[in-house]
Amino acid sequence: MSLTTLDPRTALVAIDLQNGIVAMPTQPRPGPEVVSRTAELADAFRAHALPVVLVRVSFAADGADAVPGRTERQARGLALAEGWDVVVDELSGHPGDIRVTKHNWSAFHGTDLDVQLRRRGITQIVLTGIATSIGVESTARDAYAHGYHVTLATDAMADADGEAHANSVQRIFPRLGETGTTAEIVELLAKTRG
Repeated sequence: MSLTTLDPRTALVAIDLQNGIVAMPTQPRPGPEVVSRTAELADAFRAHALPVVLVRVSFAADGADAVPGRTERQARGLALAEGWDVVVDELSGHPGDIRVTKHNWSAFHGTDLDVQLRRRGITQIVLTGIATSIGVESTARDAYAHGYHVTLATDAMADADGEAHANSVQRIFPRLGETGTTAEIVELLAKTRG
């Protein structure tokens, strides 16, 4: 399925585009490329007076608010240097943007994201970010379950694992919404708002 429409009240939701995550090696494109495409989308959304949501993941210094539980594959330790959880400069500096801090994979779980979107009458979200198979996919699943129309900007996301990225894009996302490129989304946005 290709991208068909954007609802009149659509929001851009950028997942975990913060210093420590964007700096990690990612596939099929580097973090700065994901940021650049997300910034292009954010500029287009702001130009049409549509919400931009910047989601970051962060934890207390002692890890007390990190997700507990045993897993077979332990999460790679992030270098939690000062500023690792700060949204990258290319997306910062817009006072009208909505900021959400999460402590889980999904931007909906344990945050006020759903309330922020519903109060603005949002019915559709466009997702970007890192990592495709973790934060982006988890948020897409929850958005779908919450009844939002979901669009995924597949060239504005990346993952530490190229196979996991491909699985999300090819097998999971078509079941949760529609996919498109940054250029297609910007073009459709202009057509539907022009």
